Order: sequence, then structure tokens, then C-alpha cells
Amino acid sequence: MKAMVLLSGGLDSTTCLMLAIERYGKENVLALCIFYGQKHTRELRAARAVAADQGIRLMELDLSRVFADASCTLLQGNGEIPKESYADQLAKTGGKPVSTYVPFRNGLFLSCAASVALSHDCEVLFYGAHSDDAAGNAYPDCSEAFNKAMNDAIFLGSGEQLRIEAPFVDKTKADVVAEGLRLGAPYHLTWSCYEGGARPCGVCGTCRDRAAAFKANGIVDPAL
Repeated sequence: MKAMVLLSGGLDSTTCLMLAIERYGKENVLALCIFYGQKHTRELRAARAVAADQGIRLMELDLSRVFADASCTLLQGNGEIPKESYADQLAKTGGKPVSTYVPFRNGLFLSCAASVALSHDCEVLFYGAHSDDAAGNAYPDCSEAFNKAMNDAIFLGSGEQLRIEAPFVDKTKADVVAEGLRLGAPYHLTWSCYEGGARPCGVCGTCRDRAAAFKANGIVDPAL
């Protein structure tokens, strides 16, 4: 069986890659990295570094034109990225996703990745959604309900040849880190920060969540 992993260069997708390698062997694992117009390319460089470290073939896809008119603050030219926790941001949105939510990003990524995966005879498609991102509707395309709907659509639409594997969809980010530590994930090569500086900003939502996840596991973030 062959597997494809959506690899962003971040902590969650890197852990997915390591899990896929453990289950199927690196010779049966491919990775796909997608540029979507984000403000920096640090995570793309991280994905390349992680794939090279593990000896995995990495393919790259540019979908930036799809989001050219989106107002998401994660994208180029769209204002400042919030320097608050997701909980604080959600308190201001009235139940809507946070400003760093890219419109239906995971839906688009999974659909495109499904086409690429099928072209390479893959039977399973991994991505790193987890419950912390779905909490409070911050990123609704990380929820268990969304994952089930997409899995059903891709399984049916592929003639029952391809299924989605989201191993952390019901887990916390601390759980993801625990699994990655067991697997020996190269977290020192990963990048999660929404900013593209020399070092993580430490105050955006994803930096805060990452720091809390490593603290919960009793270790310092290897990337720092």
C-alpha cells in the first residue's frame, strides 16, 4: 500500500509523515506541499528539509490564485496576524472562524491531493488536523464532521480506491507532540509560526499552541 502525506512543514503534518513511514515504510510514502499565497515561505522550506531528512519524495503545488481575493490575514497583503490565543480571538468573532482561517483550505488541499495521490497509485491520504484547531469553530475544516464528509466524498469519488487518514482529528496538539516524540519526528526542522522571521514570534495563535504542547510533554521545543 502507498500513502501520500499533505506536508506543510509544521509540527502536525511532520508527525503524520512519521506515522505514515512507520505504517507503510518510507519507500511507499510520498509527500505533497502546497503554496497558497501565505505571507512567507518558511514552512515550505521546512517541508523540504523534513522530506529530505526522511528520504521522502516531495512534490509541490501552487494554489495561490485560488485565494487571491480572500481577506484572510495569513495571506499576502491582508493586514496583521493577530497576536492572541485562539480563545481570545474567538471571543471577538461571534462564533465565526478566526481571521487566519483560509477559506475551505483543507477541502481544496484534500481534493487536489486526492487527484495527485490517485495518479501515483496511493490508497491512503494523510493530513494533520487535530481537535485543538477545530475547537470553537476556529478552523471548521479541521473538525471530525468535516473529515468524515471529505473522506466519504473522496472514497466514493475515487471509486473506493482512496481514503483519508486523519490520525489526530480527535487528539490535542499535546497528544500529537507525544506521538511525534515516540516516532522520533525531526521537530527541529519544522516551522509553525504564522510570521516568517528568523525565529518564531511566540505570540501568534499557532506559536502559543505549539509552546503549550511541548510544555505539556515536559520538554523544550527542539526548533528553539
